[in-house]
Amino acid sequence: MVNVGAVFRRGAVVERPAPRTARALHAHLAALGEQGFDAAPTPVALTSDGRERLTYLPGDVALPPFPRWAMTEAALSSVGSLLRRLHEACARIPVDRSAEWPRALSDPAGGTVLCHNDVCPENVVFRDGRAAALIDFDLAAPGRPLWDVAMTARYWVPMLDPTSASALYPAGLDVMARLRVLADGYGLSSQERAELPEVIEQATAACRAFVAGRVAEGDPGYLRALSDRGGWERWDRVQEWLTAHRGRFAAALLP
Repeated sequence: MVNVGAVFRRGAVVERPAPRTARALHAHLAALGEQGFDAAPTPVALTSDGRERLTYLPGDVALPPFPRWAMTEAALSSVGSLLRRLHEACARIPVDRSAEWPRALSDPAGGTVLCHNDVCPENVVFRDGRAAALIDFDLAAPGRPLWDVAMTARYWVPMLDPTSASALYPAGLDVMARLRVLADGYGLSSQERAELPEVIEQATAACRAFVAGRVAEGDPGYLRALSDRGGWERWDRVQEWLTAHRGRFAAALLP
């Protein structure tokens, strides 16, 4: 929604607008490669006109309305496993504290791991039905790994009331079972499972504030999306649904 019409593939290289944190982010992506994590783009160059070049990662990416192949439990489990691999690699890389990492969707509690913060279906590359790589690290910022899991759950379980989910997701998804699948795929501890429902609510509130900021700025993409997806009533409905089912989520997550 942010870089529509501004991203191009030229052979093995993707060129796109560079985020404000591009230099620090490129150093981090390069360090991921050095750690043996091959599931993220490798930085190639920054251009003088404010763009970046990254390696192209082949595979399939699900776009809305999301196809059923991307919403299988095996696919969901692989997303959790891939996110765990990312966090384990990131934990071995010191965060550049001099960089002004974006705060809009970052963990308000902060943290020592550079989280992706936007592991939505559009940013996960699949090969043979399994999550193989992550792209679009523009919103990466320091935080707790659990915050990244909560953000990922919002998009992949999805943590939406049935009416909201029906607009973008296949019918018949079992939210409670899928929340457990994601937690198992990632390998959440008992303590993290106990904390996750509340963190999902916090992440949802942060996403709403992010959208509100974009709408206030007159961003046409977010204005259109807000209108097409039910306006602020949808956000109210989602938050009420999350609160009402908090106990069921907690029970579904029990190890």
